[in-house]
Amino acid sequence: MKRKQPYRFYKCRVVGSILLTLLVFTVLQVACKPLFMLYNYSVYSSCSAKDYAEVMWHGLPMDLSMAGYLTLVPALLALASIWLNARLIKALQKTYALVAALLLGWVYLLDAVLYSYWGFRIDATPVFYFLSSPKDALASVSVAFVVVGIVVWVVLVTVLFLLLRKALTMLPESKGSLGERMVATGVALVSMALLIVPIRGSVTTSTMNIGRVYYSDHQRLNHAAINPCFSLLSSLMNDGDVKGQYRFMKDDEANRLFARLRDTTTIGGQGISILHTHRPNVILVVLESFSAKIMQTLGGEPNVAVNMDRLAKEGVLFTHFYANSFRTDRGLAAILAGFPAQPTMSIMKFPAKTESLPMFPKVMKGAGYDLAYYYGGDADFTNMRSFLTTAGFEKIVCDADFPLHLRLSKWGVPDEYVFNRALEDLRRPSAMPYLKVIQTSSSHEPFDVPYHRLENKILNAFAYTDDCLGRFIAQAKRLPEWKNTLVILVPDHLGCYPENIDNYSIDRYHIPLILLGGALKGGGKIGTYGSQVDIAATLLSQLGLSYKAFTFSKDLLNPRVPHFGFATVPNALIMITKENAVVFNCDTKTVISDTGRCPGRNLPYGKAYLQKLYDDIASR
Repeated sequence: MKRKQPYRFYKCRVVGSILLTLLVFTVLQVACKPLFMLYNYSVYSSCSAKDYAEVMWHGLPMDLSMAGYLTLVPALLALASIWLNARLIKALQKTYALVAALLLGWVYLLDAVLYSYWGFRIDATPVFYFLSSPKDALASVSVAFVVVGIVVWVVLVTVLFLLLRKALTMLPESKGSLGERMVATGVALVSMALLIVPIRGSVTTSTMNIGRVYYSDHQRLNHAAINPCFSLLSSLMNDGDVKGQYRFMKDDEANRLFARLRDTTTIGGQGISILHTHRPNVILVVLESFSAKIMQTLGGEPNVAVNMDRLAKEGVLFTHFYANSFRTDRGLAAILAGFPAQPTMSIMKFPAKTESLPMFPKVMKGAGYDLAYYYGGDADFTNMRSFLTTAGFEKIVCDADFPLHLRLSKWGVPDEYVFNRALEDLRRPSAMPYLKVIQTSSSHEPFDVPYHRLENKILNAFAYTDDCLGRFIAQAKRLPEWKNTLVILVPDHLGCYPENIDNYSIDRYHIPLILLGGALKGGGKIGTYGSQVDIAATLLSQLGLSYKAFTFSKDLLNPRVPHFGFATVPNALIMITKENAVVFNCDTKTVISDTGRCPGRNLPYGKAYLQKLYDDIASR
């Protein structure tokens, strides 16, 4: 007969199980930090052993916090083991160990891979992308990379499972008397209650947050200190719950500052007219990942976007124009709806909110325009179809509308065939003026294109899309409608060139805006500061249409309104004017950079702008 263990021993085993589980979860997460830095060695190549140690040390409180969350279920099982059958508890422990290992392995692996592309730790964004379209979410990586990733994930999950199972199965089978079990229950409850300390990160009123681990002037080191599980959990909990986010100041002060930033003219035609026709046809080309960095005209690489450089000299080039964010879904909302990008969410994810957004295509449709949208990829990716339908597009051409043999890319149909399809429609006579939007995709990783001009794979992909664009414009110029056509060229955001460009660099958001076509009176350069949200007001103003509903959009051609560029990235806002450029970390509430002849000028306005943006979202 197995000898009954004293309840004192049992109490120790219950407490020991909880503490050991907390320790194992903590050690595993701390150990993953140097692995993350080694995987992204191109970013952290200059780091010393001291840097690695400081990253682990400063990230430890967040690792403890996440470990506390992960230990809650094992602690409940330890409590239940006092009263329930041991075999049941062990089965539940093994199940939890497997689920935790699967989730942790997935988060840490995905986080390490995505960081090299995005420059920030994992949040709800990839979850949204994967759920909306798994095919497109995986399109950026090769089959071999996916296979290797799965193998690494299986190995990681196996190691995690074995370690966790060892920690979770140390509870004894002997229960003791009723009194002993009552005492053990009390001990277990106290142990569980004490988990609130590592979870909160302190015994004070402040709770654990992303900004707590920031310790360095080098933002990449701060990023390495972040626990990816905590980052993802925080993002999922806050996603869509915007009411209390980004409260920098009292409402009256935010309203006062924001009023100074608004374009209150709102009546079309108040700015400088650059068109010689009242209702031109409009072709808007959204260029995947293009930026000033690949245009010699804007100080970037020569011999890449040669057609863009040529067209910039032929038409109107805005030299101080900025992307509002870092992803396509944010960029499209900024371009089509004049709605700024958000650091913690994507408005496109919430159809109920996007339905209430003003959209300039819808305004143009009401003025008699025929609308069409062309995209070589999956139109359901990131809720795009819902968004475009809300914008007024009844005709949406996507990958499913092309023959199977043309779907040559992981992102769908290469750009040349998308442009050709748009050309076919342009050649058909139309009794109505039209708005046609063409969204490219070939200049996106993995950069596999049917074109071989440059040795650099990334630059070659840009050169391919540029070549497709050049041939499209050349064909469009031959159409009789060209003399009454306005073409707008604008990227959705900067992509993967230059590689490892800092998210907090102003240059990361510098993109071209080019206007051309027979409807223009002339060409030249315009140095007005603006961003993608300003396209809506600027275009509608040229058409003589009201843009009153576009709260955040400004007419770039009206010298009487304030002009600035605004961008967001997870945890930061950026505001750029002629006088000042500021980058502000919203988590740590610290200024990352503040340059120009008037330092400090833009910060309160940037805070007010972001605060009013979230007020607007909350009201929809």
